[in-house]
Amino acid sequence: MAIALPTLEAMLPRVARAATPAPRRMVAIQTNMGILPQHFFPKEAGQDYALTPYLEILKAHRSKFTVFSGVSHPDVDGAHEAERAFLSATPHPGSSAFKSTISLDQLAAERLGAITRFGSFTLAINAEGNQGMSFSRSGVKVPPERSPAALYRKMFLQGKTTEVEDRLADLQRGRSLLDFVSDRAKTLNKDLSPADRRRMDQYFSAVRDLEVQLQQAQEWERKPKPKAPAPEPADIAESKKLIERVRLMLDVVKMGLETDSTRVVSLFINTFSVVPEVPGVKEETHSLTHHGNRPESLDQLFRIESALFKTLGGFLDSLAGVKEEGDNLFDRTMVLYGTPMGSANSHANTNLPVLLAGGGFKHAGHLAFDVKKNYPLPNLYVSMLNRMGLPLDKFASSTGTMRGLEG
Repeated sequence: MAIALPTLEAMLPRVARAATPAPRRMVAIQTNMGILPQHFFPKEAGQDYALTPYLEILKAHRSKFTVFSGVSHPDVDGAHEAERAFLSATPHPGSSAFKSTISLDQLAAERLGAITRFGSFTLAINAEGNQGMSFSRSGVKVPPERSPAALYRKMFLQGKTTEVEDRLADLQRGRSLLDFVSDRAKTLNKDLSPADRRRMDQYFSAVRDLEVQLQQAQEWERKPKPKAPAPEPADIAESKKLIERVRLMLDVVKMGLETDSTRVVSLFINTFSVVPEVPGVKEETHSLTHHGNRPESLDQLFRIESALFKTLGGFLDSLAGVKEEGDNLFDRTMVLYGTPMGSANSHANTNLPVLLAGGGFKHAGHLAFDVKKNYPLPNLYVSMLNRMGLPLDKFASSTGTMRGLEG
């Protein structure tokens, strides 16, 4: 006699388990050259703080964002190198032995599974060389998409039937090749030294990551793509048009969120060596950050950072304007905005200027922690993952969820 078990959540496909009646989404944005703290941090804690110049730009959404002070990633140092660890909180990113752990966005994408066509959008503006902040579970940097037009085409251009079949065949060949290489590697593994076995373990992790991606891509390839809500954008080539490039990328990100093409986005904004086309700005950003309190340098930095905050405000406006099942996209999308340097002038990686907007949180105004003995920023990441419907109690060096922020 056989007795059937009841249907348990653990028996369901990962896609079914991850689905929720009210989709939650995550956008993480890093500007890598610091934010002038005197124009960002409020003096008062709580809800009744006086708006600082940068927060004044976002005042339309005041009740829907939380500003954090006195937060940082424990043991993440290295000045500019900390940009790599902004979403992973992996210690000592400047070390020659640095190997990243999985980043916040990629962990969320991994846990959500194939609930959307694209597990995540990993994006960059003006990134150079190996710059980026998104890493897979095996510590491999996820290459960012730099073209808003290319991202648009991936989301909305279906392709002919023959092209779809060719793509499916390519995906199948890729899986077959991975199977072959994996089998060969397992044979070699028996005769390897302990050090080489560790390297092979890392290799197998990378192979598994690719296998999952290929499987998910196959499942979505024959499904029709959504109708584009706007015409295809034209890319902006000039790096000096930094603000326009960021705005354009965020416009396409909004399209991706409102069509539920993805629920996880990271955007890395490199301002290091560019002279942004902003009125009154004549010098490149990196030299300006070493301002030594010179008024003319501080003024130019203020102009650049204000323009970026205005772009952020426009993005939040656009999300709030999209209705979704009686709600709006802003209330279902948490937007993290911050930097890996509390002071670019001194290269400090403590007291990071960070804010979190939207996402349906009961926002706390200004959460002020000890500016000398910082509170772990990874605690915020745990709260964000929980808000995504992912019941995790640990991320990197976290000690819990973010104290004072209610989901």
